[in-house]
Amino acid sequence: MTNPAPPRKSPEQPWRTEGTPEEPPKPPSGGRRIPGGWWSLALTALVLFVLVNLALSFFGDGDEPTISYTEFSRQVDDGNVSKIYSKGDAIQGQLKRAQDNPEGDGTYTKFRTQRPEFADDRLWADLTRNNVTVTAEPVVQQRSLLANLLISLAPILLLVVLWIFITRRMRAGMGGAGGMFGRREPPKPVALESGEKRTTFADVAGIDEVAGELNDVVDFLKNPDAYRRMGAKMPRGVLLAGPPGTGKTLLARAVAGEAGVPFFSASASEFIEMIVGVGASRVRELFAEARKVAPSIIFIDEIDTIGRARGAGAGMGGHDEREQTLNQILTEMDGFSGSEGVIVIAATNRADVLDPALTRPGRFDRVVMVAPPDRGGREAILKIHTREIPLAPDVDLTRVARTTPGMTGAELANLANEAALIAVKRGQEQVTQTDLSEALEKVQLGAERALVMPQEERQRTAYHESGHALLGMLQPGADPVRKITIVPRGRALGVTLSTPESDKYAYTEDYLRGRIIGALGGMAAEHVVYGVITTGSESDLEQVTNIARGMVARWGMSRQVGRLSALPNDAQQTYGLAAAPQTLDVIDGEMRRIVDECYEEACRKLRDHRHQLDALAEALLERETLEEVDAYLIAGISRLTKGDQEG
Repeated sequence: MTNPAPPRKSPEQPWRTEGTPEEPPKPPSGGRRIPGGWWSLALTALVLFVLVNLALSFFGDGDEPTISYTEFSRQVDDGNVSKIYSKGDAIQGQLKRAQDNPEGDGTYTKFRTQRPEFADDRLWADLTRNNVTVTAEPVVQQRSLLANLLISLAPILLLVVLWIFITRRMRAGMGGAGGMFGRREPPKPVALESGEKRTTFADVAGIDEVAGELNDVVDFLKNPDAYRRMGAKMPRGVLLAGPPGTGKTLLARAVAGEAGVPFFSASASEFIEMIVGVGASRVRELFAEARKVAPSIIFIDEIDTIGRARGAGAGMGGHDEREQTLNQILTEMDGFSGSEGVIVIAATNRADVLDPALTRPGRFDRVVMVAPPDRGGREAILKIHTREIPLAPDVDLTRVARTTPGMTGAELANLANEAALIAVKRGQEQVTQTDLSEALEKVQLGAERALVMPQEERQRTAYHESGHALLGMLQPGADPVRKITIVPRGRALGVTLSTPESDKYAYTEDYLRGRIIGALGGMAAEHVVYGVITTGSESDLEQVTNIARGMVARWGMSRQVGRLSALPNDAQQTYGLAAAPQTLDVIDGEMRRIVDECYEEACRKLRDHRHQLDALAEALLERETLEEVDAYLIAGISRLTKGDQEG
């Protein structure tokens, strides 16, 4: 049983202590005093009460003007008074017809007046003669004192409720619970439903070497005493770096499940809020909760959101909050003594932009690269994701794995799910090899579009795709052509699919030139056959540009630039900042030279093999889609001797 680090005495205390007695945490109400307090509330309530009463008296007296007794007598004599109410010498009344107010603006129907004490008229006789009703209830109904009090106090009560709500939220925020805009509940380990099994290494496939590195973490969490006796300390943090979809989050859950320890999961973006300091308080709370249940694992996904190198892009909104959150993470990880049993696992697909203080020894000691799986790994992943899917006897997962180079675990899971969806739509009981093939085409090429093209467009598209395919068949060492289609898919009017027989990790200059020649095949075919160039080669030119730039500026395949990396990493995205202007001019010139040479070779090969180009185009116009075997047969090229077919 490990001893957790002593907790802080209060949420605001920015330091740790050792050897001091533990004190119970103060309730949220014991936080900082809100400036102003209840005196501010009382003063605001008093001012609001006066304003409300003035408004009520102003609007309440505006509809019943006070008129002279002479005007009242005149209206009685004219028979225009319908009823009156009298209390002493005060008289209220209502007219039959509205009259202009002689002592004010506008007209009136209800009125008030005062009978003089010295008046010696026959008022009752005049009222009786003109059929004026003398009522026992006031003509102008007045609100009671209680009603006026309630109406005037309603805004004050609303203000009090709002004030109490805001002060409680602010005090909770100052206590480190996330502030007015954050959650107040402390983070809890990821909960599992009843009967649900935790993720283990048995659920992870295709990245066995990565799982092997993480076995050390699992063993330490299971047997910490053995490491302490040897004087060994476990890494405080493990950084999982790799492309999206390679299974970094799954690996972190598997480590926790394999070790049987609590697992705290959070996305880095959840720490960032509009109020500066909220993210840091959430980090403190997360680590405090993890220490309480140690040994445990904290997993922070997409840590590059807050872990970018400090000083980049300073001065913009959210920068201070991000830096404070990062500083708090660094402080918390620096405080691990190694005996707490809390290990931080983080995931990112941009390890190159992380702050050096985050990846130094003592924070994230171990950086584990999670790469896309190889062919054997892809087959194992497919087996895992098809465990709950009924497969037909003709399904060959080895074949599927061979035709999916470069796909990640998430993409393979999506492939299996798409195949199951296709089988359901067809009303089948099992997923067949055809379903998997169609799902792969949908994932790699895009969904089919119901687009009706003119015959001229279809013919040009057929030659465009035939040019791609034929050059791929003729070029030595090129990836085999798997499928050719002129059925519109995604954004393309046609697609030629070429995938390698096995995974490749390093590329020669000849192979890259062959890729450029194949990519230019569509444009070259349109030029050779029609003498024109269309906009259908946009994506091809983007691919060609990226390959040529890499050859010249990154991989040392140009004599003019030399054996150096003129645009390292992702510097081409900030073109012009990584090299001198003269070097950039040389790079552009070399790129144009390579692409022009490849385009001339593509046009020459298509002219020399024009009859094969025509045969493929005619077959595409007739069938719309050609599979691998049919395509090579129609072109008259054997895959085993295609290098000998060089014209």
